[in-house]
Amino acid sequence: MELRVLGCSGGIGGAAQRTTALLLDRDILIDAGSGVGELSMEALCRIDHVCLTHAHLDHIAFLPLLVDTVAGMRQTPLTVHAPAAVIEALQRHVFNGTIWPDFSRLPTTDAPFMCYHELSPGRVLRLGDRSILPLPVDHSVPAVAYRIDSGQASLVFSGDTGPCDAFWQAVNAIDNLRILIIECAFPDRERDLAVLSKHFCPSMLADGLAKLERACDLYITHLKPGQAEATLAEVESCLGHLAPRRLSNGLVLTF
Repeated sequence: MELRVLGCSGGIGGAAQRTTALLLDRDILIDAGSGVGELSMEALCRIDHVCLTHAHLDHIAFLPLLVDTVAGMRQTPLTVHAPAAVIEALQRHVFNGTIWPDFSRLPTTDAPFMCYHELSPGRVLRLGDRSILPLPVDHSVPAVAYRIDSGQASLVFSGDTGPCDAFWQAVNAIDNLRILIIECAFPDRERDLAVLSKHFCPSMLADGLAKLERACDLYITHLKPGQAEATLAEVESCLGHLAPRRLSNGLVLTF
C-alpha cells in the first residue's frame, strides 16, 4: 500500500501550504482538505472512497468541490465514510442545499452522486485488501484517528487530537505498527491554546509519546504556517531520540 501526502499543513499560504489530504493507493482519500486540489482530473475521477477524521473545514474543504467536479464522470456514487456525528455535521452544515447541494439526493435519491457510510467504533472498514479501523482521539469536535493495515504493516494517522490515553492504548495494541503520523499544531508558547482547542504542542506530545510502547517511524503533521520551524525545533529538542520527521507534501509512504 502507498500513502501519498497531498496536504498536511495546519493552514494555507502558497504552494507549500495545503491542508490535510492523504491519498491511499489511487482510490481512497483520508480527509479532503485543500491538498485534494493537487490531483489531476484523471486522478480525481479514480477516487471512490473518502474517509474523514472529523468535520473541521481544513479536513473537508475540498470534499464539496470534489463531488461536484467528478459527479458527471462517475458510474457509481462517491462514498464518504465517517462516524455518525461527522456525517450529521456534513448534512446539516455543508450539503444542506444552502452552502452546497445535497449530492446524496442528487440527481435522484435512487442514484445519487454521493453516499454516506457510517463508521462504528471498533469495526473495521474493508476496502479490497485494505483494512481501515477508526481509533479514539480527543478533539474539540467528534473525531477519530485511523489505523490503515496492509496485512504486512500498519500506519496510524492521528487526525486532530490532544492528550488521549485511549489513543495510546489502541496504538500499543497494534503488533505490526510501522508508521505513526501525529499532529503537533502549536509551539509550546501557545500551550494554553493547544489545551483549549485539544491539539498537541511539543511538550504535550512528548508526554503522550512517552506512553508509546511500539517502535515505529514518526512523522509530525498539522504544523501552523509561520510557526512550523519553531514548533519543529521544540519537537526535536524533546523528542529527538525518536527521530521525528516532518510530514511534507508529495511524500509517499509504503507499508
